[in-house]
Amino acid sequence: MSQARALPLVPVIGVAALASVPWTGIGNYHLHLLINILIWGFIYTSWSVMGRFGMVSLGHGAFLGVGAYVTTLLWNTTGLTPWFGIPVALLVAVVLALVIGYPCFRFRIVGHYFALVTLALGEVVRLTIVALRQHTGGSLGMTVEGVPGGTSLYALQFGERETFFYLALLVWLGGLWIWRVVDRSMLRYALEAAFDDEDAAASIGVNVTRAKLAISTLSAAMTAFGGALYAQYQLYINPETVSGIGISLQIVFAVIAGGMYVQLGPTVGAVITLLLAESLRVMVGHDVHGLDGTIYGLLLVLFIIYMPQGIGGFAVAAWKRWRAGGPPQPAPRSAPAR
Repeated sequence: MSQARALPLVPVIGVAALASVPWTGIGNYHLHLLINILIWGFIYTSWSVMGRFGMVSLGHGAFLGVGAYVTTLLWNTTGLTPWFGIPVALLVAVVLALVIGYPCFRFRIVGHYFALVTLALGEVVRLTIVALRQHTGGSLGMTVEGVPGGTSLYALQFGERETFFYLALLVWLGGLWIWRVVDRSMLRYALEAAFDDEDAAASIGVNVTRAKLAISTLSAAMTAFGGALYAQYQLYINPETVSGIGISLQIVFAVIAGGMYVQLGPTVGAVITLLLAESLRVMVGHDVHGLDGTIYGLLLVLFIIYMPQGIGGFAVAAWKRWRAGGPPQPAPRSAPAR
């Protein structure tokens, strides 16, 4: 079999290997870590769908919080199944993205100004959750009401980690598929043209506002879905873990570290952040507050300086050098750097 024919088999083999993990006897703890990597890999991929076109959001925790809290509140207060609660949460996230995105894109609020607007959005959502403490539990968080026996398809709760692992795997694969569809669509070229020069893009017929709204609402809906899935798995949420500034910045760090312009880059970032968090928890515990954020910041600076393409981009460049047998080439990027 030629190398060209063998390459498409690599993803199939990788997915098959992942699907067989629960049968290897790795234990509940390691399976728990893997489920979290898949969920956060999907969430980080959701951010990169938008961020790779120069639309840097520092407030995606807002959509994450909307997905988690709307779904949980509807279940806890009205008994509405997450099968209907999640679509409602996605609709709320899309409306929020439109309310914030339309004036920004219509009046060309870009760059660091757009980043500041999204940063404020994340704080507004977090403070709203805290203020509604009678319903949300405030800063103490809230618990998703469980069901007798711990397993219910109606409640989207599963007592066995293996079941939730396959659900998380399916969602993660769906996120990668969406990333690839966007990468091969005309929307990508429209956004790249707008990223280079909005006036030039508009002169050739690109509706810049519509294109940006399309990608931002898609990213918001995906992130909200990830938040809802995270809530259903953990069965506990609080504002700091799903909508605070810290979680928004963690998303940005993970995508940059893993590789924003590579399909598996955000998942690599999920592996880095979760393994780092677990290592710190085991070695240091919770005695040193903010240590993980400090390390994220230092690593982010190092990645920006020495490996701007991220680990995934570096791996892709190394693979292409190995195949070509030539001098080092920069990693492919979906949007030119400014």
